[in-house]
Amino acid sequence: MPATIGSTALDDGGTAPRRAAQRRGEPVKSAYRTVELLEVLADTPDRLTLAELQRRLGVPKSSLHGLLHTLVARGWVDESRGGYAIGPRALRIGAAYLDHDPMVRSAGPLLAGLQRQLDETIHLARLDGSDVVYLASRESQHHLRVISRIGRRLPAHTTALGKALLAARSTAEVDSLLPGTLAALTPDTVTDRRALHAELAETRLRGWAYESGQNTPGLCCFAVAIPSTHPAVYALSCSIPLARLTDEHRRNVVTALTECADELRYAAKQ
Repeated sequence: MPATIGSTALDDGGTAPRRAAQRRGEPVKSAYRTVELLEVLADTPDRLTLAELQRRLGVPKSSLHGLLHTLVARGWVDESRGGYAIGPRALRIGAAYLDHDPMVRSAGPLLAGLQRQLDETIHLARLDGSDVVYLASRESQHHLRVISRIGRRLPAHTTALGKALLAARSTAEVDSLLPGTLAALTPDTVTDRRALHAELAETRLRGWAYESGQNTPGLCCFAVAIPSTHPAVYALSCSIPLARLTDEHRRNVVTALTECADELRYAAKQ
C-alpha cells in the first residue's frame, strides 16, 4: 500500500513520473516498446530471435524477454522454431479496422462491379505516412494472386495509388512526408526527387496517376484519388499487364476509375 498524507496517495515504483509524462502527452515507454516490437515483427517475413530483436530495438534483453513473454501469452506474438513472429491475435485488430472503415464498407460492391467491367485487378488503398496501405482488392480473372495485398504497405512514390495521393498535396507537404532517400523496388522506380515532383505535377494536371514497372516488373497501373476529404486519403487503382495495354483500354480504365471514385466520394459519407 502506498503511504498517504491526508487523502493524497504517495506513488512508489516510478508511478508518479509515469503519470506526469502521460499528463504532458509524452510516450509511455512500455507502450511505445510494445508497439515498436509488434511493428518490427509485422514488417519481417522471417522469425526473429531474441538477440536479433534486441539489436533492432535497442531494448535490454531482460525487459524484452518479459515483454515477449506477455505478448506470447496473449497471442499477439508466436514463439516457435527458435524465434518470434507476429501472432494470430494481431489479425483481430486488422480485421476490426476493415470492418469499421466506412470507405472499405462502401467500396466492396463498387470494386466488384469495376473488376467485372474492366476484367483487371482493382485496389483500394489509403495513405499512411510515406506509404500506401492496401485495404481491398478484386483480382482479375487473368491472374491468380497467391498472396493477397490487403494489409500490405508499399512506399507511396513507387505506386500509382501513392502518386495520386501525393499529387493531392503541395510540394512542401510531399517533401515532409517522404524520406530523404527514395527506395527503389525495381530498376524503373523513380528515386530522383525532382523527377518525382515532375510526375506529380503531371498527375495534378490530368487528374490521374500512372506508373509502369515501378513496383512490379511487367505491370502498369492507373490510379485516381477519392475526393472524400481534403487532401484525399484514399485512392483507387487498376493494374494491367503491359502486354495487354492499348490506348482504348487506357481510356476505358481512366474513365471507369474516375466514375467509381466520384461514387465513393459520397457513398462513404452516408
